[in-house]
Formats: sequence, C-alpha cells, structure tokens
Amino acid sequence: MSTCCLSPHEERIIDPQKGKVNYEGRERVFKILESFQDLRPKIDVERAKYFTESFKATEGQPLQLRWAKALMHIAQNITVYIDDQQLIVGRAGAQGRYGIVFPELDGDFLGLAIEQLPQRVESPFNIDPDDAQIIINDVAPYWKGKTFHEELAKALPEDTLKVTYDPADPLASRFIVNETASFRSSIQWVHDYEKILKRGFKGIKEEAQAKLDQLDPLSPADNMEKRPFLEAVIITCDAIVVWANRHADLAAQMARLEKDPQRKQELSDIAERCAWVPEHPARNFREAVQSQWFVQMFSRIEQKTGTIISNGRMDQYFYPYYQKDVAEGILNTQQAIELLECMWVGMAQFIDLYLSPTGGAFNEGYAHWEAVTVGGQTPDGVDATNELTYLFLESKQKFPLNYPDLAARIHSRSPERYLYEVAETVKEGTGFPKLINDEEVVPLLLSKGAKFAEALDYAVSGCAECRMPNRDTYTSGNPYINFAAAIEMTLYNGRMLKYGDEQLGLETGDPTQFETWDEFWKAYLAQQTNFLKHAFIQQHIIIRLRAQHFASPLGSLMHDLCMENCTDLHQPVIKGGIDLGYFELIGYGTVVDSLAAIKKLVYEEKKLTMAELLEAVRNNFEGHEVIREMVMHTPKYGNNDPYSDVIAKEVDRTAVEFTKKYSRELGVHLDLRLVPFTSHVPFGKVVSATPNGRKAWMPLADGSSASHGADVNGPTAVLLSNFFSKNYGYRNRAARLLNIKLSPSCVAGEEGSEKLVSFIRTWCDLKLWHIQFNIVNRETLLAAKQDPDKYRGLIVRVAGYSAYFVDLSSDLQDDIIARTEHEML
Repeated sequence: MSTCCLSPHEERIIDPQKGKVNYEGRERVFKILESFQDLRPKIDVERAKYFTESFKATEGQPLQLRWAKALMHIAQNITVYIDDQQLIVGRAGAQGRYGIVFPELDGDFLGLAIEQLPQRVESPFNIDPDDAQIIINDVAPYWKGKTFHEELAKALPEDTLKVTYDPADPLASRFIVNETASFRSSIQWVHDYEKILKRGFKGIKEEAQAKLDQLDPLSPADNMEKRPFLEAVIITCDAIVVWANRHADLAAQMARLEKDPQRKQELSDIAERCAWVPEHPARNFREAVQSQWFVQMFSRIEQKTGTIISNGRMDQYFYPYYQKDVAEGILNTQQAIELLECMWVGMAQFIDLYLSPTGGAFNEGYAHWEAVTVGGQTPDGVDATNELTYLFLESKQKFPLNYPDLAARIHSRSPERYLYEVAETVKEGTGFPKLINDEEVVPLLLSKGAKFAEALDYAVSGCAECRMPNRDTYTSGNPYINFAAAIEMTLYNGRMLKYGDEQLGLETGDPTQFETWDEFWKAYLAQQTNFLKHAFIQQHIIIRLRAQHFASPLGSLMHDLCMENCTDLHQPVIKGGIDLGYFELIGYGTVVDSLAAIKKLVYEEKKLTMAELLEAVRNNFEGHEVIREMVMHTPKYGNNDPYSDVIAKEVDRTAVEFTKKYSRELGVHLDLRLVPFTSHVPFGKVVSATPNGRKAWMPLADGSSASHGADVNGPTAVLLSNFFSKNYGYRNRAARLLNIKLSPSCVAGEEGSEKLVSFIRTWCDLKLWHIQFNIVNRETLLAAKQDPDKYRGLIVRVAGYSAYFVDLSSDLQDDIIARTEHEML
C-alpha cells in the first residue's frame, strides 16, 4: 500500500518513526502516556469500600444526606496520588489504568462478577486477590437485596419482564426491550463548570447555608425535604475541598523531598493551586484547569453516570482565563496545550468499568464519552469559535490518544477556517471530532421549551446527546428496543428462533396466509407497537423507583433549578426543568431493508412466496443462496432510493406517533433516537437471519447508518436517505447517529480537504443531527485483526466514541470492517 493511500494515523502506526514527529515539545505527556498505555486496567475497590462503610452507618437517614456523608467519608479516607510528571492532580483510584466499583448498582451480582472479570472477553480488568475478597466478603453482602435492579425486576409486569430479562435469571437481558437504568445511576450529563470556576465551592456553600438559615423551623416540607438537601450540599462542598486539600498537603510534602529543582517548583505550584481551588474562584488558566479537573474526577466518585460526565464547552469557559494569562505574559500556547494534554492522559487512565454483562456488551473497547465541545454559537447567536477552539483541534491532530471525545458543533455560518481545521482533524483518521448540527439541535430544543440563550449554549454529552446545563433535569436510563426482533416475531407469529417456542410477542398470524403487503405491514406494526408499549411501561416504573435508590448532591449543587427548589437531581420532577429522555430504535437499516425485500419480492413482483422466503431465513439461507442473492439486490436504505426511504420514514413516523401520544403520561419528552453505542452487536446475537440477507446472529445496522455494505451509491446518498426518512414535522425525535467510512485516498491532499468541507456543509444544510467518520483502509483493519500487537495504537471510531481497535471484540471488529468504505466523496 503506497504512502499516499494511508491516513496520517495509519502512517504513524505502520512507521513508528513517523509516530515520533509530534513528540518534540510533548515529552511530558508522552512519558505519562507510555507509563500506562499498554497496561490492562485494574480495579480499585476503595470507593466501594468507603461508600459501603458510610451507608452502613447512616441507615434510616434521607438518601441525599447519606450520599453526601458517603462522599465525605471517601474524601477523608481514599488514597490520594500525584503521578510523576503530572501538572494536574486528582484520581478516583490507583495509579495506572483503573476502574472503580459502584456497589449500589451492581450489589446483587457483585461477588460473582468480580470473580469472573479477569477472564471476561470484552474489556477485561485485573483485580488484586485481597481486594477481591474485600468486595466478596465486606461489600457485596451488604448490597444484596437493596439494589435498584432487584426492585425493578420485581416491579415489572409478567409480560414486560419476559421481553426484558430471562424470567428464570433476571441478570440475563433478552436484548429485545432492554432497560438501561440498572447499570448506571444516571444517563449522560454535563455540569455547569463555569459556576465553580467563578464562585468556587465556598460560594455555593454560603448560598446553601443562607437558604438553610431561612427555612421555617415549623414547616414539615422545609424540615423533611429542603433541610436534608441543603445539608447534603454543604457536606458535599466541604468534602471536595477536603479532598483537594489532601492533594495540596501531599504535593507540599513531595516538594520538600524532591531533588530536581524544576519538579520541586512544579510540586510547590500544585500545592498552592490545590489549596485554593476548587474552594475559591479560579484566578488564572492553570487554576481553572485544576478546578475543573477536581470537579470532573469527584463526579466519577459520586456516581456512575452513563457515558461518563462530559466536559461541556471548554473552549468557552476556559477562554477568558487563557486570554487574560496570554495577555499578561504568564502563559503561552505551548504551555496551555501541555496542561490540557495532561488532562487528556489523566482521563485515559480512568476506565469506565461495567460489571453488568449487559452494560459490558453495550460499551466495548473500554468505551468513553467525556465529550469536550468546541465551536458552535454563543448564547446570543454569534459564532463562538476562538483561539482555544483551534488549540483543541491542533491537540487532536498531533497527540495520538483516544481521549477526550472531541465534539465539534457546526452551524450554517461556521467560519471557513474552522471547517477546514475540523476536516483536517477528521482526515487524521482517529475518528475525531464527531460533528453535531446546530441547525437541527437548536430548533428542537426550542420546540421543547428552551429559551434561545439556553438552546444556543448546549453542550454535547455522551454519544450524540446534547445538554443545557441548568435547564435539563432528566437523568433516568432509557429503553433500547430491538426493532429487528419485531421483524422476526412477525415472521414467526410472536416467537424468535433464539428462544424456542416461547411466545414473546403478539400472535399476529401465519404470514404465509397474508395475501397483501398491507396485511404484513400491519402485523409488523403490531409487533413494533407492542415493544413500545412495554418500553414505556418499563420507563414508567423506572422513573418512579430511581429516586429511592440514587442521589446526586454534587450534580445538584451545580444546577440552578435544583438549588432553587432544594430538590435532588434524581427526583422525578424538578420545577422549571425540561425533561429530555429518549427510547432507542436498534436495527433501523436492517428493518427497513427487510421490509423492502418482502414488499418487493413477495407482494409486488411475486418472485418469491412467503413460504419460500420463510424457509430460507429459517435455515440461515443455507441451501438457499439464490434467494439470498435476490433479497440482497432489492432496494436498500442509504442509497437515496425512494422505495426504501419511504418505508424508513413510515417506520420512523409510527414510532414518533406513539411517543407523541404516550410520553406525556410519563411527564417527559421520551423522544425517538437512533444511537446504539455498540448494542447493535449483542442485539444482533438474538436475531436470526433476516429477509434483507443478513445471516443469523450477526450485528444489526447501527444508528441511522445503512446496513453493512448496502450503501453503494456513495456517502451523499447516505445523507439524503437520512434526510428523506426523517419526519421533520414532529418534535418528538432526538439524535440520529451516522457513521461514514471513507478511504484515505478520497480525502487526500488539499482537494480532499475541500471536498470534505463541502460534504460537511451539505450535512449541515440537510439538518442532520450527527455525523462521524472513519478514515481508514480496510486492509489496515484486517492486518490489525491478524497481528494486534503490531497495531496496538490503531484508533477507530466505534459509535459516538473512538477506541483502540485491538481492544474490541472480534464481532465488533468485524462490524467495523464490514461498514462500506466509500472511495469517492
């Protein structure tokens, strides 16, 4: 393969000498990176140990107060570390790559999971045998019978339970109508970091104390609701300051013993910063970065947020400090980049550990989504691009790390230079940045009750979601629905081959007796609607139960509405908030292509009978290769073909109509979304062969992307299919994740950059929510699967995040390899 046909990232992997080009000036962060990059993550049990100790001692007290006291107990006792070379400090666990345990989530199977974790195929972890005994003997027994998962399984009606879990083993998901609330205490979230930078925790504590002093001592509501909340806020403010001050003490102690004069001064500076922030407002860029980092890491200690707490609009809230320090001559560009990259390698050491088998299947390759948002618009509608925006993009181009998860907001007036730098960063080939479209997101947020300033100031959160700090208030995990299973149940009268003769869906009749397409379509819609019914029943129960199990005093004290109402963030209703939830449509392209094949071949052209098609899919097309060839050449979604796109729009419309009617009963916007993480792989493992030619148990189509290899008319056709399949007249919709894989040759050189900028402009004009790119050769992926040690540094875009290709399961590797590689743009 010639050099001109490789992405810069591929070049650096294949030729290590080229990988060292950007080493100069980054010696510090490369040394930190090299100290842990190839290590298997290990589990640190301290958070679980001290959290459990505190909960044992506070039984009977209000939940938010218990949570705050647990945070204080952790802050006082957890080991604090300062890594060699680091300029920012604060870890949630041991040195190296590590994960931490949340027994309040996983307590009902914690002991068993810890024993099995080192042998797990997907994203394995190591654990010290003595630490494992602490979990098995001291932590897990306390939580057995107390977890949200156990209570949820008991609360589900029988017919909802059987499409959620295996009734004989509630730990085993059916991957049909999948709840996600039990393996995370909150969905993705973004804090108002600027509040801490400007006020410090001392300012928030003073606000809480003033509110506490003003409570009516005779009021039952004030005594039972507001007082515990405010006391929890005060304790949590004190806890993070205690934690920061312990780092200050350690840094001062290390400085006294340090022989190297440069490192001695660095440690003294760290001690001074940690003694000031986050208790007090940040006075300069270095303090701002350290303060934000303390908040970010303490948030991870507080709770397991799905897709990790994101970082918000860093190029906006850090910019005043950067601008001031540069003007005063106390900071230069290289120093700012070094400090930020110290944060990136700090992020890379924390691995989001999923003990739940379902959670692990959803998040392969040590998944991470601590999104940093750049670009977009200011709250008054002006383009927000600044010098820091370009520094973030430069860091992503030159520093070979899959952290942070960089997200670039795009709007119709985005500057040409910004789009060019975004395109150049995409061309590097590491999957960064993912793009989010203001022209789609802002109007939808407005339609759901946001003010212009709030909608324009959104931050990317998690995979493809958006959050408005101080206005968003919904944190419940949401349902993932296997729409491809609805196709299978239509074919087998409410049953699935994976689960034998057990009736799981509706008995919609023998499809060989359907005489018209309309009959088959109505049967499919009945199965789909039945899934939606059970998903909404799940969510009704989840919303009611979560507040009895989870609290978030740290997240609450940084939220204006929580402080105003003295209400914890995890309560079902927070006055003045906008509750933006979603349900997930998994297997969109698979479903559309299957329906199109049935309609075309069975009912219109009558080239096949339903019995012939059924026999072929039941036998996984073995001995029926001619039929498989026929169905694979029917119209496919992703090609700007009205035949399939009309069906796609109807599938979308019927789901949107359902949530328009029934989400109001839940009191939230439970919008249609197509963002699978990596769930299209485990969801595919329960679905037998489908009428689009997909073989049994293979991955489903991901997000709003086309089925594997089905998009043969180029990437612009993929955009147009997305455009024509959406129901723009409804507001009951949210993110659509779109993966595009391009060969490096088609974006090579200046001409390639110009074409990519034009493509991004087209995507923006079509008002599509999200897009992300893999710029990588198929041959490179195949070589990496064959010789993983040689390609250990190869980063690919998976689903809303990038990961090291060799860390992914074989199934997910094959999924990425099978995505269409477009040769022209």
